Amino acid sequence: MAEQDNQPQPAGQPNIAVVAQYVKDLSFENPGAPQSLRPRSAAPNINVAINVQANPVAENQLEIELRLEARAADKDSGEVLFASELVYAGIFQFNNIPPDQVRPLALVECPRLLFPFARQIIAEASRNGGFPQLLIEPVDFATLYRQQAAGERRPANN
Repeated sequence: MAEQDNQPQPAGQPNIAVVAQYVKDLSFENPGAPQSLRPRSAAPNINVAINVQANPVAENQLEIELRLEARAADKDSGEVLFASELVYAGIFQFNNIPPDQVRPLALVECPRLLFPFARQIIAEASRNGGFPQLLIEPVDFATLYRQQAAGERRPANN
């Protein structure tokens, strides 16, 4: 975990502080090993899904969960080569932030701070599983937030 500047903030100064960050859940499956580790003529299909959730834990504190799911499958057979799931979380303290701004900050800025750590964990898990490191491309959490917000406003089809 990176060191933080714990200097007192002037009264009324808005800020977000990282209280803690941690692996909440981690899974790496290599179901076809050792056959899945053989050289291949084509790169596998890799699908990555990302989700962010915010859960209150105390007054002015939220736990932000960044969920990364990655699955690699053989292009020809569809055989799953590996599947990895990670929930990387952090506790964030929101000080002097207007209530209407907490949710966007929690779902955009907080996962942006957590992402490099989660990305490294997935990369190391794939490497330790016998595959090349899976380096997930940087994520635009603002766009992800807007898409999620638009989906929540969309009426459900029955």
